Amino acid sequence: MSNHSPEKQSHEGAIDEKGATPIQDEGVIPQNAKFIEVANVDYAAALANGPQLKATSARSLQLFAILLVSFMGSLSNGFDGQVMSAVNGMQQYLTYFNINGDDGGVGSVTAIIFGIYSIGSIAGVAVAGPITDRFGRRGGMALGSLIIIIGAVVITVAKNVHYLLGGRFTLGFGVAITTTAAPAYVVEMSPPQWRGRLTGLYNTFYYSGSILCTGLTVATGRINSTAAWRAPLAIQIIPATILLVFAFLLPESPRWLISVGRKDEARRILAKYHGNGDPDAPLVLLEWKEFEESVRLDASDKRWWDYSELFHTRNARYRTSMMLLMGFFGQWSGNGLGYFLPILFGAAGANTQNQRLTLNFANTIVSATGAVIGTTLTDKVGRRTMWFWGTLASAGTLAVVTGCTAKWGSTNANPAGANAAIAFIFLFGFVYSLAYTPLQALYPAECLDYNTSYALAVSCASFVNTYAGPIALQNIQWKYYIVYIVWDLFECVVIHFFAVETKGRTLEELNEIFEAPNPVKASITKHKVAVVQKSDATELVIAD
Repeated sequence: MSNHSPEKQSHEGAIDEKGATPIQDEGVIPQNAKFIEVANVDYAAALANGPQLKATSARSLQLFAILLVSFMGSLSNGFDGQVMSAVNGMQQYLTYFNINGDDGGVGSVTAIIFGIYSIGSIAGVAVAGPITDRFGRRGGMALGSLIIIIGAVVITVAKNVHYLLGGRFTLGFGVAITTTAAPAYVVEMSPPQWRGRLTGLYNTFYYSGSILCTGLTVATGRINSTAAWRAPLAIQIIPATILLVFAFLLPESPRWLISVGRKDEARRILAKYHGNGDPDAPLVLLEWKEFEESVRLDASDKRWWDYSELFHTRNARYRTSMMLLMGFFGQWSGNGLGYFLPILFGAAGANTQNQRLTLNFANTIVSATGAVIGTTLTDKVGRRTMWFWGTLASAGTLAVVTGCTAKWGSTNANPAGANAAIAFIFLFGFVYSLAYTPLQALYPAECLDYNTSYALAVSCASFVNTYAGPIALQNIQWKYYIVYIVWDLFECVVIHFFAVETKGRTLEELNEIFEAPNPVKASITKHKVAVVQKSDATELVIAD
């Protein structure tokens, strides 16, 4: 937006019938006016003049309960991400399936068992978009959950490796559908002023599943039977069942309702949960305009087979590149090592199975703490800032892990050095989760509403992690960490020069940013505005 004289441009609090904030020709800033910096003047004006949502109100608590059901999609994903890591560190599991027990569950067989899940996810992505767009976000969550339950049952009763491969493929297929529908639902149902925290909280529920299953493996790991690994695998059924049972009791996403022509229903839902029951609340009208414009521009809800709009303009290409960067960077910043944490702890000096499983459980709690802190910061700190510094800190902590493991590690020559390696594995999990856990769900949705493409990128990147990881750890051991360190530093360079700031922007403003000659510079520009209190409204006057 170009600069204007403060005497000539102001944003009145009233909102017209299209949800836009009208610009008045005259507006004088009083000497005692309060000045603030905002990225989005329309959004700030809507919040200033509309009904204020209270987190403790009955309506807000009802919304939180609704979103809690959708969080089960993330919980299901968290179970699989950590339960296989823990189970792969159990001798009972390795012996039963005859999986390279002597080298700690690494190698080609483990690579296939882990990688088949990502292959299932890639296959699931092909149908996840059409299902979610045809049957709604609720339908996508329900169907995905049903498939997850089937896959979890198969791996729980597995008699041989073929059972594991079939069950894990099915799990990946179902999770791809659920993790396309559920985060879209959270983003579209959350009020804008809470969207960052609620979307981050969705991803944080990944760790709720992780904590539960890794804690369970500490106890079951002492059982000298197949129940040691079957019980943790079976528990994945619980969150999927909750989501399947309650999905159709939820209100549908207002954006999806608009896309299928059910506009009155969408307006009522926005008014109920975002406008304190007022369908003409400024924020409701602003969101209404945003959703309609979004559906009109991409029409992804009607043409699931057409992906040309991802690349047909410079604006679209830049948006797509940001989405893909988060998809690949989020999986290749070192978190791929998380699938093999018991092995890493063993390399760092944890000699017994119980020690490794206990450390795995404790690391999950530390990572969850980082995710919660990151979620609380999402609406306060810029996305780009969290992304850059989180990636740089990930590289730094992994560098210390590499050095300590290489020099001392499992030789027990220096217990303090080995403990330092373990401590920095914990610290890596903390800083990675602080930055990436909230951003992985939030940033792609703010850049582009093509959840299918993002899910495909994540599944492909995850396949590289899960298939290459066991083979690399078997062949080059701790030297594999160096790959992630170098890559993280490369990511920092790319983020600094190309990542745009999306926090607090409307669709219209994001469109201007991505079309600007320098999108990064345009995205971090803020406007100084004066807050002028009038008898009937709050007026925001641009002063820069």
